Amino acid sequence: MGAASVLALHPRTQVFGTFPFRGTPTEGRTVALTFDDGPNEPWTSRLLEVLEQREVLATFFQVGRCAERHPDSTRRVVDGGHVLGNHSYSHSLHRYLTQPSQRQEIERAQEVLHRISGRVPALYRPPWLCHWPWVLGGVRRSGLQVVSGTFASSWEVLQPPASMMTASAVGRTEPGSILIFHDGREARGGPRAQTVEAIGPLIDRLRASGYTFSTVDRMLGVPAYG
Repeated sequence: MGAASVLALHPRTQVFGTFPFRGTPTEGRTVALTFDDGPNEPWTSRLLEVLEQREVLATFFQVGRCAERHPDSTRRVVDGGHVLGNHSYSHSLHRYLTQPSQRQEIERAQEVLHRISGRVPALYRPPWLCHWPWVLGGVRRSGLQVVSGTFASSWEVLQPPASMMTASAVGRTEPGSILIFHDGREARGGPRAQTVEAIGPLIDRLRASGYTFSTVDRMLGVPAYG
């Protein structure tokens, strides 16, 4: 993988254009929890239960194909007051070759998420955080705000023990952090038990350190929906 490709997948690089990875809270310690690649059952529903118990709102960047598979889960996200974001239709690597700007992926997901939830997402997180200039251009032309963040755990895909993911996320959190977790895996789903188990203790530990929780739109000062 060349240097340009590495930069295009880096969550914080701004080389190819503005790629917001954190907010700028004006006071106190604020963090946003985000979840990619869902909905994926039963894990999305279990995660929503944890968030509801602790009265925390989060941002869910959902894959259109997964929303079609679990429409009730997508509706539950919105009904619970969480923010619904676009994470492409198919989360397919080869689509970056056949659709370099990703516009068809973005717009097809928009149609699906709108049809299911009644909302038109204004936030977009590209799969793998790939933000080539032509991808950023496609996002802009679709009228969405691109969003990056900080991976809460480098090994989440392997589902290490929840305690390890909680500790990793705590260590990576700073005021304004947008933490990236996954309640699915690309468009295939898969077990996310350890992720779900990590979230409750993470919220408790961050609260004990003085953090409050927000959603990405509020962190960045942009609309959640069009």
